[in-house]
Amino acid sequence: MEENIIRTDIPYTYQMTLQDLIHLRQRYSFLSLGFYGQSVMGKKIPYMRIGNGQRQVFYSASIHANEWINTIVFMKFIEDFCIAYEENTDIFGYSARKIYSDSSIFIAPMVNPDGVDLVLNNISHDSFYYTNAVAIAEKYPNILFPSGWKANINGVDLNLQFPANWEEARKIKFEQGFTGPAPRDFVGYGPLTEPESLALYDFALERNFRLLLTYHTQGKIIFWRYLNYEPVGAEKLGEEFAKISGYTLDDTVETNSFAGYRDWFVATYNRPGYTVETGEGENPLPITQFDEIYRDNLGILVRAAVEEE
Repeated sequence: MEENIIRTDIPYTYQMTLQDLIHLRQRYSFLSLGFYGQSVMGKKIPYMRIGNGQRQVFYSASIHANEWINTIVFMKFIEDFCIAYEENTDIFGYSARKIYSDSSIFIAPMVNPDGVDLVLNNISHDSFYYTNAVAIAEKYPNILFPSGWKANINGVDLNLQFPANWEEARKIKFEQGFTGPAPRDFVGYGPLTEPESLALYDFALERNFRLLLTYHTQGKIIFWRYLNYEPVGAEKLGEEFAKISGYTLDDTVETNSFAGYRDWFVATYNRPGYTVETGEGENPLPITQFDEIYRDNLGILVRAAVEEE
């Protein structure tokens, strides 16, 4: 029996993520590897497609740099699904081959590669990007560097970049003191100014996603509603996710409920979109929490792809 490709005991840099996605594609020919955009530093942002069914769903992780543990959750999920498909067995009680034929799961395991590499100390300290990030961080001495960094390498919070009440998000974050590039909570100079957020936006516009999962850390909470939007079936499925995972289903706190990717998706398509906050503690969560996080979330990742009967 071949050894697993994905390691779950170390953080994943961009290069490791890309390398292992390529290895997975080489081993499992039924996978499709693609790129939907580029980062500020020119890194191609990958996605993996599992399945060829009509029900298209999209899962994204690590839009916030110091929430990199969810990248590994997605990488392991891809591999576990492939093993179940190849062996013609179930994954979390569902036939992997039936999901594959009914659905297409698009997975973007690392939306913010530059930011993740910054947090993991994987950017040359001599580079312009690193010295610029240090200069930004020095203006916010209360935010630990680099572990407190959530933004992209330009100091823009990618999850505050979407045209869903962006002006309201700007007002709130400016009042909190985030009026320029920062390690977190700066909305940018307008919606969709950053290549990573624009790429996510365009990717959804090109596809007919029936459902969206956006993975963050921490708190063991699942958010499902955006303002007064209540897509058909969204609360019921959210309750199922909560039961599967042991997480709490909740509404977003109003000060955090604007300009996010999920916010925009729900408002634009009125389809189910969920923010899943994995684990507990202070970001970045330690890799020692991985096994528990994965165990809690495998069922969500599988169930979200299952065609409703």
